[in-house]
Amino acid sequence: MTRLRKSVLVAMTSLLLFGTAAEAATLRWAGQRDIFSLDPYSYGSTSNLAFLNHIYEGLVRYTPEFKVVPALATEWQLIDNKYWRFKLRQGVKFHNGADFTADDVIASLKRVSDPSSPLRGNIPLYVGSKKVDNYTVDIEVSAPSPLFLNDLTNIFMFNAQWLVDNKSEKPTDVGAQVEGYTTYHTNGTGPFKLESRVPDAKTILVVNDAWWDEKKHNIDRIEFTPITSAATRVAALLSGEVDLVDAAPIQDISRLESTPGIKVDKRSDLRTISIAFNRRERLTDGRDNPFNDLRVRQAFDHAIDRDLINKKVMRGLAHPAGALVAPEIPGYSAELDKPATYDPQLSRKLLAEAGKSDLAFTYLCMNDESVNEEDVCSGVVNMLTRAGFKPTLDIGPRAVQTPKRSSGKSDVYMVGWANEPTLDAYSILVQVLSTRHGADGVANYGGWSYPELDKMVKEAATEQDRDKRLAIETAALKFAKDQAIMIPLHQQPMAWAMTSKIENVVIRADNKPRHWLTRMTD
Repeated sequence: MTRLRKSVLVAMTSLLLFGTAAEAATLRWAGQRDIFSLDPYSYGSTSNLAFLNHIYEGLVRYTPEFKVVPALATEWQLIDNKYWRFKLRQGVKFHNGADFTADDVIASLKRVSDPSSPLRGNIPLYVGSKKVDNYTVDIEVSAPSPLFLNDLTNIFMFNAQWLVDNKSEKPTDVGAQVEGYTTYHTNGTGPFKLESRVPDAKTILVVNDAWWDEKKHNIDRIEFTPITSAATRVAALLSGEVDLVDAAPIQDISRLESTPGIKVDKRSDLRTISIAFNRRERLTDGRDNPFNDLRVRQAFDHAIDRDLINKKVMRGLAHPAGALVAPEIPGYSAELDKPATYDPQLSRKLLAEAGKSDLAFTYLCMNDESVNEEDVCSGVVNMLTRAGFKPTLDIGPRAVQTPKRSSGKSDVYMVGWANEPTLDAYSILVQVLSTRHGADGVANYGGWSYPELDKMVKEAATEQDRDKRLAIETAALKFAKDQAIMIPLHQQPMAWAMTSKIENVVIRADNKPRHWLTRMTD
């Protein structure tokens, strides 16, 4: 009898194991690029933060419709126009089993606001925080703007004791090549946990069965593989080696859409691709900086044929831009969204007036950041050459180019900005266009400074009336346009391609996957 019971138990166990394996859904996801780091504070990259949002969570989060809703906090209120009081969700566990409490919020905010934090610009209004009790935190702000809640959607929570145990109280920094324990290890509260990571090869996540939220997905495992080659990425999808690819190459969209069993989700991205200048007193080679002359920057602007770039490089899927923010971003003005006229002869005239004819410089681009960036940069170089410039293209992968760009070791560089997580023009105004000081200007890699602009940004931060605030932001964007601080090129297209195994995937204009909402079929 005992032997019989054992046999039945073994048989039942085998069936259960077989059934679990059959029901388990593995999402094989191929990305255009690898993530930079497992530390969400290490670099303000939308794609990096989007991936890590499967592991880490913030106090609040966006719905797919971009509404701010509770996450690790259940409610909040503004007190005396000075403090945001957050009530924390109880019963939440980190992946290592530790309870989520107010101590973790305090430690996380201290870490992300550290002067060495690359992400400190994401919470420019943050002043400090204090613990009220184990599940209540007061966060002091410099201005009572509701945009602070938007900012918090990308500020993920760490376990305070885990940071101490692993000597990780200070943030790492991709741009400065500062690594640490958090570069390769994680401990979040999110819907998936890290199983393994081999940089530039594969990162594997497994479902967090102890997640506090309702499980709407049916994925037990995510295998993320970076495939930089567009052709190889498409081939992997068509052969069934992967189920989903981000950054589907726009030149292959028509072929993918006509392939049985393949679906394409395409739309316009929030990200505006622009060109910016080194504005320090001298260039890295010691020359007086010619880009501090407005006429040189205006000559640059008139040298670029945006319509031709859209037609030849973007297959007509981009939106040629005259404004630094996309139409969906509050603060946008259609009046500003008129690109400079393409006029290479005017460019030559302006250069001659500035005494800078045949101006030589290096133009820093990346081959794995924005859509078709290598082809865009090559086209821009040809246009600039015809307009009297002498550009030298410096192109390479983000891992090599990012430190050069962020440290100011480039004459002219390409940059993309989606205004996330704020989803408001205040994002680019405070983080990119403002003078670098504290949390302001953290992505001002060119080193420019305009006190008039800084004043408008500070006014926008304290204005609680939405219409008045947006009017200030639009005026600030006009100032930036008039001064040609940055040269907008276009809002790039985005496309995700997938096999019929993907039953439902939620991707919006912010180009962020939300695989805690993804469902798959066998």
